Amino acid sequence: MVKTFEAKNYWALILGGSTGLGLAAAHKLAAHGMNICIVHRNTRVEMDNIQLAFGTIKAHGVQFISFNADVLSKEKRSDVLLQLKTLMGEEGRIRCLLHSIAKGNLKAMTTENGPALETEDFRITIDNMAISVYDWATDILQRQLFATDARILSFTSDGSYKALRHYAAVSAAKAALEAITRSMALEFAPYGVRANCIRAGVTDTASLQKIPGNKTLMEYSKNNNPFQRLTTPSDVANVVYLLCKDEAAWINGAIIPVDGGAHIH
Repeated sequence: MVKTFEAKNYWALILGGSTGLGLAAAHKLAAHGMNICIVHRNTRVEMDNIQLAFGTIKAHGVQFISFNADVLSKEKRSDVLLQLKTLMGEEGRIRCLLHSIAKGNLKAMTTENGPALETEDFRITIDNMAISVYDWATDILQRQLFATDARILSFTSDGSYKALRHYAAVSAAKAALEAITRSMALEFAPYGVRANCIRAGVTDTASLQKIPGNKTLMEYSKNNNPFQRLTTPSDVANVVYLLCKDEAAWINGAIIPVDGGAHIH
């Protein structure tokens, strides 16, 4: 395998990279020689499996560091970036900021059983799944830690423009995420930063399994996909890798469907 990034001292800073799409992207980028920093939020019970997963990333021979921290904490963000700057040294830079946060609320707007969605649920979801990418991106930019040709990537979904039951807060967050990404694509461009969203198809991840009716959704998506299968984390990770290559420098401000053509009908 040609390690595209091996000699460049590039880093990927992945927010939410302990499972799912973020972890798959970390593996793909590390396999091609990109150093990895993952910020995640997990319990002690989960950490044994996560450390095993992180070990397979390190096996690619890249530099690796992780932080179990709240991405919304300004103090934690500052600490992460200070430690990362020291580890990267004078030559190292962040080539990719990948946002893969899936902390959202899945309450129904109206319900006869259990609490209904509240305004605070919207705030928490939008802060985690949308605004946090801007907080991290601006801090990295101000500290001059981005590479001269950097990529901000984030994961959106069909919920950004479709109404799905129990998905209102996440839908609002995904729509905000896309809007923030377009604005960063415009206003960060003079600094050499590109910003794009990947709109992944239905993927069997831990996040999807929390959505009520997920089995019906997966079955419908599989049957209606041109290739008669679901999107996989590897499918999405491959596109993260492609967008980090030099040849993708002219892709900016885009919402890119990665779903095998499911969006065409």
